[in-house]
Amino acid sequence: MSRHWEDRLWRGATRTAVTVPLIGLAFVIVILVVKAWPAIQVNGPGYLSRSTWQIGNLYGGVSHVHGIEIPQGANYGAWPLIAGTLQSSVIALIVALPLSIGTALALTERMPRWIAQPLGFFVEILAAIPSVVIGLWGGLVLGPFLSAHVYPLVANHVPNVPVLNYFRGYVGQGEGLLTSGLILGFMIVPIIAATTRDLFMQVPSLPKEGAEALGFTEAEVARRITIPWVRSGIIGATILGFGRALGETMAIAMVSGSIQGHLANNIYGTMTTIAATIVTQLDSSFTDATGFALANLAEAGLILAVISILVNFGARTIVTRTSRYRAPLGRA
Repeated sequence: MSRHWEDRLWRGATRTAVTVPLIGLAFVIVILVVKAWPAIQVNGPGYLSRSTWQIGNLYGGVSHVHGIEIPQGANYGAWPLIAGTLQSSVIALIVALPLSIGTALALTERMPRWIAQPLGFFVEILAAIPSVVIGLWGGLVLGPFLSAHVYPLVANHVPNVPVLNYFRGYVGQGEGLLTSGLILGFMIVPIIAATTRDLFMQVPSLPKEGAEALGFTEAEVARRITIPWVRSGIIGATILGFGRALGETMAIAMVSGSIQGHLANNIYGTMTTIAATIVTQLDSSFTDATGFALANLAEAGLILAVISILVNFGARTIVTRTSRYRAPLGRA
């Protein structure tokens, strides 16, 4: 009888563990929709494409739109926020993914164990550094150094052709899109690298040794056997890092320039993201007696949540198709 009750208790605990995160996500989405509903009604679909961010006159009269009170002159558009979020996160992924895979391969394939273990530990420690510390380092050290010594070399020597003009122009003082992407990349490297390292350690040695016996170089073994063997896990780790980049707040608020309603003119230009806008505008939004400013921040948060969910669904689809239609080994 005791084993019967233990089994029932175990089943109930596991079901609860599965259900609680789903309930939590649904609760967050519902609350965001409720809080954002006045802004959704007033802004309409144009909220996704407009590039203005004006809180209006908080000390003047109040206008009524669809029966909702808003400050006179209030006009919100989230397109620069959405673009900045996606641009900086993609830059971070472009920087972090090859570095992470290279780090994982070096720790598992190239270095002796007595060196790989402490280095792997330090890689994991990097993930524990608070984002505000990384943002402070980016704003005080990395950004000014790059703007003084690196960005001008790139901006002045890139060919003047339409495709590459985005890399030309004024480089600023170190705050902007490229610095934000690099900071995000630095932050997600430990997440992807640590997970990928653990995946590489699970690859059996026999296929790799067989490939080497057939004359494969180390690079070919990594490209055709090691990486394809755990590609689904690498995709999952990449999306985990991408999700971190999408939602990063303090570091981006400190190095992006935090300019609402403004798209970066070039890759060095100032910008902002959804998360950074929420954290920088939250305090001032409480001065809006109509509550419309808070509703707009809630709508921006809802958009960020939807983007994150869509990214994860897309990643899950890619992982499922990759696992279903491809063998563990890569093409010869």
